[in-house]
Amino acid sequence: MREILPALRCWYAEGEPFGLATVVSVGRSAPRGPGAAMAVGPGGEVVGSVSGGCVEGAVFELAREVLADGAARLHTFGYSDDDAFAVGLTCGGEITVLVRAVSPDTDAVFGAVPDPDARDAAALTTSLP
Repeated sequence: MREILPALRCWYAEGEPFGLATVVSVGRSAPRGPGAAMAVGPGGEVVGSVSGGCVEGAVFELAREVLADGAARLHTFGYSDDDAFAVGLTCGGEITVLVRAVSPDTDAVFGAVPDPDARDAAALTTSLP
Protein backbone atom coordinates (compact mmCIF):
# COMPACT_ATOMS: atom_id res chain seq x y z
CA MET A 1 0.00 0.00 0.00
CA ARG A 2 2.97 2.30 0.55
CA GLU A 3 3.25 3.00 -3.20
CA ILE A 4 -0.25 4.53 -3.38
CA LEU A 5 0.04 6.67 -0.23
CA PRO A 6 1.14 9.87 -2.03
CA ALA A 7 -2.09 9.94 -4.08
CA LEU A 8 -4.23 9.03 -1.06
CA ARG A 9 -2.63 11.75 1.07
CA CYS A 10 -3.19 14.32 -1.70
CA TRP A 11 -6.88 13.44 -2.16
CA TYR A 12 -7.39 13.40 1.60
CA ALA A 13 -5.65 16.78 2.08
CA GLU A 14 -7.87 18.27 -0.64
CA GLY A 15 -10.96 16.95 1.16
CA GLU A 16 -11.81 14.62 -1.72
CA PRO A 17 -13.40 11.26 -0.89
CA PHE A 18 -11.93 8.21 -2.60
CA GLY A 19 -12.68 4.50 -2.79
CA LEU A 20 -10.11 2.24 -1.18
CA ALA A 21 -10.01 -1.47 -2.05
CA THR A 22 -7.86 -3.76 0.08
CA VAL A 23 -7.22 -7.50 -0.30
CA VAL A 24 -8.29 -8.99 3.03
CA SER A 25 -7.83 -12.69 2.25
CA VAL A 26 -6.48 -14.98 -0.45
CA GLY A 27 -6.92 -18.61 -1.35
CA ARG A 28 -4.78 -20.91 -3.47
CA SER A 29 -2.68 -19.15 -6.11
CA ALA A 30 -3.41 -15.42 -5.87
CA PRO A 31 -1.50 -12.71 -7.73
CA ARG A 32 -1.22 -10.36 -4.72
CA GLY A 33 -1.39 -10.98 -0.99
CA PRO A 34 -3.43 -9.51 1.84
CA GLY A 35 -2.83 -5.78 2.16
CA ALA A 36 -2.52 -5.16 -1.58
CA ALA A 37 -4.52 -2.04 -2.32
CA MET A 38 -6.08 -0.04 -5.11
CA ALA A 39 -7.79 3.34 -4.86
CA VAL A 40 -10.21 5.17 -7.11
CA GLY A 41 -10.00 8.94 -6.84
CA PRO A 42 -12.70 11.57 -7.14
CA GLY A 43 -12.19 11.97 -10.89
CA GLY A 44 -11.95 8.24 -11.59
CA GLU A 45 -8.16 8.11 -11.31
CA VAL A 46 -6.80 4.71 -10.29
CA VAL A 47 -3.67 3.96 -8.28
CA GLY A 48 -2.44 0.56 -7.12
CA SER A 49 -3.59 -2.96 -7.88
CA VAL A 50 -5.36 -5.78 -6.08
CA SER A 51 -4.80 -8.56 -8.60
CA GLY A 52 -2.32 -7.52 -11.25
CA GLY A 53 -5.10 -6.72 -13.72
CA CYS A 54 -7.54 -9.65 -13.53
CA VAL A 55 -10.34 -7.97 -11.57
CA GLU A 56 -9.39 -4.28 -11.48
CA GLY A 57 -12.29 -3.28 -13.76
CA ALA A 58 -14.83 -4.86 -11.43
CA VAL A 59 -13.12 -3.36 -8.37
CA PHE A 60 -13.22 0.05 -10.07
CA GLU A 61 -17.00 -0.29 -10.49
CA LEU A 62 -17.40 -1.40 -6.86
CA ALA A 63 -15.40 1.63 -5.70
CA ARG A 64 -17.60 3.98 -7.75
CA GLU A 65 -20.71 2.39 -6.17
CA VAL A 66 -19.21 2.79 -2.69
CA LEU A 67 -18.43 6.45 -3.38
CA ALA A 68 -22.01 6.99 -4.59
CA ASP A 69 -23.82 5.38 -1.65
CA GLY A 70 -21.24 5.20 1.16
CA ALA A 71 -21.85 1.51 1.88
CA ALA A 72 -18.72 -0.65 2.07
CA ARG A 73 -18.59 -3.84 0.02
CA LEU A 74 -16.85 -7.14 0.72
CA HIS A 75 -16.50 -9.15 -2.50
CA THR A 76 -14.78 -12.41 -3.36
CA PHE A 77 -13.32 -13.01 -6.79
CA GLY A 78 -12.31 -16.49 -7.94
CA TYR A 79 -12.35 -18.80 -10.92
CA SER A 80 -15.23 -21.07 -11.82
CA ASP A 81 -15.49 -23.47 -14.77
CA ASP A 82 -19.27 -22.95 -14.63
CA ASP A 83 -18.94 -19.27 -15.42
CA ALA A 84 -15.75 -18.93 -17.45
CA PHE A 85 -16.68 -15.49 -18.77
CA ALA A 86 -17.36 -13.92 -15.37
CA VAL A 87 -14.85 -11.55 -13.83
CA GLY A 88 -12.36 -13.65 -11.94
CA LEU A 89 -8.83 -14.88 -11.48
CA THR A 90 -7.57 -17.05 -14.30
CA CYS A 91 -4.74 -18.29 -12.06
CA GLY A 92 -7.23 -20.46 -10.17
CA GLY A 93 -6.93 -18.49 -6.96
CA GLU A 94 -9.38 -16.47 -4.93
CA ILE A 95 -9.18 -13.05 -3.32
CA THR A 96 -11.59 -11.24 -1.03
CA VAL A 97 -11.52 -7.47 -1.32
CA LEU A 98 -12.95 -4.87 1.05
CA VAL A 99 -13.95 -1.69 -0.77
CA ARG A 100 -14.82 1.35 1.32
CA ALA A 101 -15.02 5.10 1.00
CA VAL A 102 -12.44 7.27 2.74
CA SER A 103 -12.93 10.98 3.40
CA PRO A 104 -11.85 13.53 6.00
CA ASP A 105 -15.48 13.71 7.17
CA THR A 106 -15.65 10.03 8.07
CA ASP A 107 -12.02 9.01 8.63
CA ALA A 108 -10.26 11.63 10.74
CA VAL A 109 -7.57 9.14 11.77
CA PHE A 110 -6.50 8.63 8.15
CA GLY A 111 -4.88 12.09 8.21
CA ALA A 112 -2.36 10.77 10.75
CA VAL A 113 -0.92 8.21 8.30
CA PRO A 114 2.81 8.97 8.12
CA ASP A 115 4.68 10.13 5.05
CA PRO A 116 5.58 7.02 3.00
CA ASP A 117 9.15 8.27 2.55
CA ALA A 118 9.68 8.36 6.32
CA ARG A 119 9.47 4.56 6.49
CA ASP A 120 7.56 4.82 9.75
CA ALA A 121 5.38 1.86 10.61
CA ALA A 122 1.64 2.42 10.70
CA ALA A 123 -1.48 0.31 10.77
CA LEU A 124 -4.99 1.27 9.75
CA THR A 125 -7.64 -1.17 10.91
CA THR A 126 -11.13 -1.63 9.57
CA SER A 127 -13.95 -3.73 11.00
CA LEU A 128 -15.28 -5.95 8.24
CA PRO A 129 -19.01 -5.87 7.51
